[in-house]
Amino acid sequence: MAHEHKLEIFRGLLKFKSNTQKIWGVLIFLSIVTAIEVVLGIYKPAFLVENSFLDMKLLNWIFIVLTLVKAYYITWDFMHMRDEKSSLRRAVVWTPIFLVSYLIFILLFEATYVFDVFRDGFLAWDF
Repeated sequence: MAHEHKLEIFRGLLKFKSNTQKIWGVLIFLSIVTAIEVVLGIYKPAFLVENSFLDMKLLNWIFIVLTLVKAYYITWDFMHMRDEKSSLRRAVVWTPIFLVSYLIFILLFEATYVFDVFRDGFLAWDF
């Protein structure tokens, strides 16, 4: 029994005529997101490096968000989650996003604590 996959991306905003066109569309989208990450990593705009949110530079937040966007889209499209029932989609896609968010929260607060301890509690950073 053959199953016809949807030939659209971005919730139907872009529709393709064949699987080959869709693969090229997905490749272009992922390449653009990766190119944005690479350009930001090379040039490191001053306003993104100097400003911070929750004790982390805005540039790092942008990297985390873009990485989550790519991971979500790869799961959504290449693992064919868009063709599954909504309960399975939520279990597979949203659970790791919440877990990654929780991990980021823990890492931020623990890193700040460790930095403060080393800054204020020790005479040298020698390990």
